[in-house]
Amino acid sequence: MLARISKLLVLAAASLRIAATPVLFDGRLPLSYTQADLDNSVEPFLTVVKGSESASHYTRLEGSSMAPTPLWRTFPFKADEQVISVSIDNTSVFLPGGTNPQYGFRRTDIIAELNGSPDPLIPVIENGTTVFHFSIKADTKRPLNYTHEYQIVFIEPNDGSHIFGVQLGTPFSSDPNSRPTKDNHFFKVLDHSLNILFETPFLPAVWHNFAVQVDWEARTLGVWYSLEALPLIPVTHLVENTSEQTGDAGKGEFHFGVLKLPLVDPNDTPAQQGDVVHFGIQEGTTEGLHYSGVFVESVAKGVSVGYGLNGAPIRK
Repeated sequence: MLARISKLLVLAAASLRIAATPVLFDGRLPLSYTQADLDNSVEPFLTVVKGSESASHYTRLEGSSMAPTPLWRTFPFKADEQVISVSIDNTSVFLPGGTNPQYGFRRTDIIAELNGSPDPLIPVIENGTTVFHFSIKADTKRPLNYTHEYQIVFIEPNDGSHIFGVQLGTPFSSDPNSRPTKDNHFFKVLDHSLNILFETPFLPAVWHNFAVQVDWEARTLGVWYSLEALPLIPVTHLVENTSEQTGDAGKGEFHFGVLKLPLVDPNDTPAQQGDVVHFGIQEGTTEGLHYSGVFVESVAKGVSVGYGLNGAPIRK
């Protein structure tokens, strides 16, 4: 994998240039941002999609104790942000609107917001062509259970679908006889129709850097990726994403975190086995992921690939 990425970096180097791209949303938290800010959903993040405990019970700010992705460090390579560690446990049952608990899920979602709500941010970050950046690292002290499906990054319109999503683990099946998939330790970047656009092994101890390029008018997607300190490179062509709805109905909230789907319970009825939100088996273990480098930019001056360098957007 590293050899392949290095070769592609050499081929792409001629297209890189230094220029500041317009950042539309910046979730790279400064060291001054506190656990109390998380509890109070202080901008840039809304932290209400969680279990019954406070937001800081499930989400920890690492301060200067853990280095974020190296890509966005400023000279002289000083880290200007802190890592966000997101976790779930058996209390991570979300009650949307305070009712109808989602017993099938265990989830902690961090949602991008502006002025106390995701709604005013949506037309800012989902207009024209924009790029969603995020970096993910394994939490080796709170490992995932890859027999389950995890939805960890996505944009969710009101219909509950995902414009794009990043998945780990074994996709949920209502078949009680289903078995873990061979690629359950792989990241999978999915389009709206759940087609895999790109997949790569989830290696421990390194940052996995992603950027998803979204053309909101043409309804296309493109994926960028790199490991640790390597600049981002395109890993897909431009792909049509036309199953999503057009206009505002095809736009939604930007989420990242840990959303763990259940295993089907053979003792449930067929209807219950198909209700992934409210039924199924959860072990109640504490599991987590580390995040850094979360921001959204316009492609007006290219796509940020790290270290102040930009690349040309992915085109057909």
